[in-house]
Amino acid sequence: MIWVLSETMHQHHLSLLVFLLLLLIVSSSARSQGAPRRTPPEISFTVSMPRPYTHLFEVEMRVRLAEPRAQTDLVMPVWTPGSYLIREYARHVQDFSAETPARALAWRKVTKNTWRIDTDGEREFIVRYRVYANELSVRTNELNDRHAFWNNAALLMYIDGYLDAPATLRIIPYGNWRIATGLPQLDGQANVFRAENFDILYDSPVLVSDFHTIEFQARGVPHRIVIDGEGNYDAERIRRDAQRIVEAAIEMMGDVPYRDYTFLLMLAPTGGGGLEHLNSSALIWRRFGFRPEKDYRDFLALMAHEFFHLWNVKRIRPDALGPFDYTRENYTKLLWVAEGLTSYYENILLLRAGLISDRDYLQMLAEAIKNLQSTPGRLVMSVEEASFDAWIKYYRRDENSVNSQVSYYDKGALLGALLDLEIRRRSDGRRSLDDVMRYLYAEFYRKGRNYTPEDFARACELMAGASLAEFFERYVRGRDELPYNNVFEAVGLQLRTKSEDPNKPPKAYLGAQLAQEGERLMVRAVRAGTPAYDQGLNANDQIIALDGKRVDLASFNARLEERRPGEIIRLTLFRADDLRTLEIKLGAEPDDDYRLVPVQSPTEAQRRLYRAWLGAPFPPPLQQKTGE
Repeated sequence: MIWVLSETMHQHHLSLLVFLLLLLIVSSSARSQGAPRRTPPEISFTVSMPRPYTHLFEVEMRVRLAEPRAQTDLVMPVWTPGSYLIREYARHVQDFSAETPARALAWRKVTKNTWRIDTDGEREFIVRYRVYANELSVRTNELNDRHAFWNNAALLMYIDGYLDAPATLRIIPYGNWRIATGLPQLDGQANVFRAENFDILYDSPVLVSDFHTIEFQARGVPHRIVIDGEGNYDAERIRRDAQRIVEAAIEMMGDVPYRDYTFLLMLAPTGGGGLEHLNSSALIWRRFGFRPEKDYRDFLALMAHEFFHLWNVKRIRPDALGPFDYTRENYTKLLWVAEGLTSYYENILLLRAGLISDRDYLQMLAEAIKNLQSTPGRLVMSVEEASFDAWIKYYRRDENSVNSQVSYYDKGALLGALLDLEIRRRSDGRRSLDDVMRYLYAEFYRKGRNYTPEDFARACELMAGASLAEFFERYVRGRDELPYNNVFEAVGLQLRTKSEDPNKPPKAYLGAQLAQEGERLMVRAVRAGTPAYDQGLNANDQIIALDGKRVDLASFNARLEERRPGEIIRLTLFRADDLRTLEIKLGAEPDDDYRLVPVQSPTEAQRRLYRAWLGAPFPPPLQQKTGE
């Protein structure tokens, strides 16, 4: 009896094992063939602007569900990729309604950015709402009697769980305005565009106005610059220079990953900025900011920056940046690579395009070093920390930011230059940072992967042929001062930070950033470690008098010019509503004439690496001044 029971149990276990094995085979087969996909809903939007002076876009969203459901949630994104701040786009939505062709549907808000509709088994329904748009930036929306510009993430909702659904966008322009966007137009349908999914839809801003268009081709691919507004620009010069930038970037990366490209350029009285997209970029520039030459060069750098992003960020993607969660922060420590290295390449591309000289570039690099070195926050925050905290700090700067933060743009760009030179030195000129970018493009974008901080470090080490662990530990994860001269030595350059004039007398130094606001002279910020900071001057103090005499910004600066380091000044000021008097002993203004200069006797290796880096012969040494 015992033997029979054991045999029965053995057969039972064997049968169960066979069953589980068959189940595993079937499951594996199903995975290899691809699990059956759910049918996405059909979604179409219509955006109109019948009264642009009200700043209200009118949005209609038509939905046909694949299967009936009791409730459907619509979600408005809270941020848009490329701008790392929760912007709460839902706050601009009003007049929301939902209906079928036969009846109104009940709905309610269930979160700050989610509308729940009682679809009650209806498969087709229509949603209408308005969005207030009166903020011109590359990450928001503006509608007025001059133009319409919007980011789809700030205007259009998605069905929860269906970001992968395709959608069409029909635009009804105001008057005789025309439409510019990176979205492809549907054949045979005027003003109707299609997105394969909502990531593409949200990555395609729209400009509608009576704009001007400049066109050119690069590698046989059409490019256009759409200019909204009037200004002191030279259209032909912009066309020629933009083409050179595009060709220089394509030459570096070796691939054109788009069918066409559109620069959306909006001219405004003040301000500037840009935002990258898959096959377009949104740019804002001062309408009279194309002269003098330095301003025009800054504009070209903005174009180059946003264009290079189509590889670095839009395709070479850091760990958390895609697929996106549009309802919350997407944290990464790699914005110093995504933005900082792009800032490095914006000027390198101008150089390779023949739009600046190597001397111009070295001057710009020295100015960037001076800017970082005058930021006390560089010793408080690493670039990895700055990247991670972008969501709460970078776009919310205050009077203490200069003392507590570092820009992942600014320091990241300098790290890009130093990494480039380190890789060139260690590989004896066989590799560069260009090779790192091409490697990431081939090994991560081409293979559908995002890269991590460890992946980036390994890519740099692979090209350098040596460990860069100390570099990343001290200067990326750490807060050590950057090793400028140790690295610049590879290309025969030295960073000098002192004036060439040995007889230059030191100037008195306070260390506060002042601004004239109407009739009030205000303290905007006070840098740590300065006389003003150490002796009690505060941001938001209103300075009334210097040594008992009333001053404005011009007279204050003139009076300060007359003083010498070590002298004591008496400031009369309002702090809130309290009248105060401060005595401050002035310091000496930092002698920070930053310059990158050639060494007197460069080696052949230094000459060779300099030419490979900046595409120009090694410059002649500077003439020594008498008394230096």
